[in-house]
Amino acid sequence: MSGGRERASAFAPASVGNVAIGFDILGFAIGAIGDTITVSRRGSPGVEIRGISGVVVDISHEARDNTAGRALLAMAEAVRPDFGFVVEIEKGIPLGSGLGGSAASAVGAVVAANALLERPCAPLELLSFAMAGEAVASGGRHVDNIAPSLFGGLVLTVGIDHPRVKQIPVPPEIRAVVVHPHMFLATAKARAILKREVNLSDFVWQTANLAGFISGCYTSDLDMIRASLEDVVIEPQRQALIPGFQDVRRGALEAGALGCSISGAGPSMFAWTTAASAPAVQAAMQREFARQSLKTDAWSFEVGGQGARVLP
Repeated sequence: MSGGRERASAFAPASVGNVAIGFDILGFAIGAIGDTITVSRRGSPGVEIRGISGVVVDISHEARDNTAGRALLAMAEAVRPDFGFVVEIEKGIPLGSGLGGSAASAVGAVVAANALLERPCAPLELLSFAMAGEAVASGGRHVDNIAPSLFGGLVLTVGIDHPRVKQIPVPPEIRAVVVHPHMFLATAKARAILKREVNLSDFVWQTANLAGFISGCYTSDLDMIRASLEDVVIEPQRQALIPGFQDVRRGALEAGALGCSISGAGPSMFAWTTAASAPAVQAAMQREFARQSLKTDAWSFEVGGQGARVLP
């Protein structure tokens, strides 16, 4: 196989996984930050991680132990190009932040590499390759960060081996607020504390909340979104890992948020609110983290931004 470009760079946005009520299946993109991955051809097969820069530099240069590298190895195995890949990673997302940093690197790598192919792969194929990369960080193939980083907006993904991806409309007056406290929380640790069984009553409650939330998004019913954006299964188990969690959540709700929960595995937290209340919600969340002696970064944005893209 020959043709295509010799070199391409792609930007892949950060993301909020789970969105409280959609554990491992629901996520939305954060276009304000992300990873930029540059992939070039090399004459021999294989994947070489040549450089890592940005807010994180101490990650593996071994392709099989790097989310971008592993994703490209999966791509190369499936596509069989007559060239290899050289990768440069510019991290814009802190690791252990709950903002989908490992997923963004995997997504950015396959999107950039796709521009080098004479016959580009379909988006669902790229999703599969990126899932293989994400497994390096999380220990399993999960799509709740991969899918929104790839497709943009709010995304529901059903299935792993044969995933079905659906972008969910978000009412135009909704704004997301995401606050990242400056601390590290490993995804593996946050998953390890989870129970393997769920009470029937909690299962019913959580299922109703997921259905209500998606229904509220499709019908622009903010009251339904407010009533449904509550995690009764995962959040109660993980909240102890985040200093001041209850105060941050309470502050957001008192400032007008429709709901507030953990972004992915944490420690970042997100809230959904109206445009009018977004500044107050963001200020309240940052204030409560500051009371825990934690500095923060914060973003407020419309939910519906673009997914990963090849840069000019």
